[in-house]
Amino acid sequence: MFQPLSPRVAEALLLSAAKQTAMLEDFSISPVCFCMSHRCRPIVAILTALFCVFPCALLTAAETARPNFLVILADDHGYGDVSAYQNTVVRTPNIDRIGSEGMLFTTMRANCTVCSPSRAAMLTGRYADRVGVPGVIRTQPENTWGYFAPQVPTLADELKRAGYHTSLVGKWHLGLTTPNLPNERGFDFFHGFLGDMMDDYYTHQRHGNNYLRKNQEVVETKGHATQIFTDWAIDSFRQRKDTAPFFLYLAYNAPHFPIQPPEEWLQKVKQRAPQLSEARARNVAFVEHLDHHIGRLLDALDAAGLAKNTVVIFGADNGGSLAHAQNNDPWRGGKQDHYDGGLRIPFLVRWPAQIKPGARSDYPGLLFDIFPTCLELAGAKVPAGIDAVSLAPLLRGQPLHTPERELYFVRREGGKPYLGNAYHALIRGDWKILRNHPAQPYELYNVKNDPAEKNDVSSTNPAILEELTNALNRQIKRGEETPWRAPAK
Repeated sequence: MFQPLSPRVAEALLLSAAKQTAMLEDFSISPVCFCMSHRCRPIVAILTALFCVFPCALLTAAETARPNFLVILADDHGYGDVSAYQNTVVRTPNIDRIGSEGMLFTTMRANCTVCSPSRAAMLTGRYADRVGVPGVIRTQPENTWGYFAPQVPTLADELKRAGYHTSLVGKWHLGLTTPNLPNERGFDFFHGFLGDMMDDYYTHQRHGNNYLRKNQEVVETKGHATQIFTDWAIDSFRQRKDTAPFFLYLAYNAPHFPIQPPEEWLQKVKQRAPQLSEARARNVAFVEHLDHHIGRLLDALDAAGLAKNTVVIFGADNGGSLAHAQNNDPWRGGKQDHYDGGLRIPFLVRWPAQIKPGARSDYPGLLFDIFPTCLELAGAKVPAGIDAVSLAPLLRGQPLHTPERELYFVRREGGKPYLGNAYHALIRGDWKILRNHPAQPYELYNVKNDPAEKNDVSSTNPAILEELTNALNRQIKRGEETPWRAPAK
């Protein structure tokens, strides 16, 4: 039995064939006529070897044409804090560039109003409570509200199985111990922060503990976390020696509070926009500093010759924090709210090999649609039983033929306001049912007629309220089938 060629050998043979073909063009002779002469023999020999002697060679070489994936996830990034969405004082030319050179989604939502559930959903293609993460997984066990179900395959697992090299740089936030460390959940390489948030972007600690890791090794470093994670991300694809396509998940801590832009960035904003409050100026500078480093990342892809066939996705885990002067305009509310200010996110995708520049989509998607989208574009099998929908047809300029689905949201939280209870929301068509506190009654909005969610119409639409309440209860019951606490030892 013949052995398949290595990607490098197959690529060399194909390159040789391409050079021979170029000779035809130089002589201005048609390939058919030219093949009648002795000059054709090298081409015939190469093609015969590829198709007859080495039947797997072309397949192996073609695998290198599968796209790379770079998923950039910002933390608490408001919809109105990307200038492609809102013409405000904030300037994000590099994030905007992803959309102007690709596709900008206008109606995307996160899977949750807070961090961990959105991340768990994105990595599994399932609603967060169905993988054991209805709330935030924190570094303090008494205040953690989720346990990432270890038996559920992640996007990294599936892409690794399909032959991809998988990396995570930045914030993990889905577990501090085995079996929920990044290297145990499908990532070949991890260089980042295990915990929930940094108490300081320069000391990189949480409650006095260092959660920076390189795989499972504790590491220390100096500098601003946004720059550090960008450096590590660039290093991760510059230093790779294999030819496998890659999946790089880059999860920034920024612009999650504490709002800590470098001083020179803050002064630039204050000089440009002296009318801003101190809090707003700091947040604008923080976002613009993040955008600058995303620009460095895009430039590095260009320099490495990887840009054309790399799918770059920018999104966020939830809306911005109003208490920290972040902007979710034109939507109501912010982080922790089930109003759209807490759920709507910037979402932009660039893939020069396929997406026409300046494309837009109004499809009402969710962050976890990244899961089947990447798998479909990679030519990998999409697992049965997921809740997400592939956006691949949209990226290819084709219509998305999929039944209308309910969009379901859950958040569980502790402390006196919540006492460990959960609160939920559901969108079906033009209607949205929600509550922002477990003890509050449900509110009902027609988000088509009232996108700002100003007028609760629950009292005047009792039949719709009952219908959506029943639908929401069905979703809640399914989520309760998965435990969100770690099993007892």
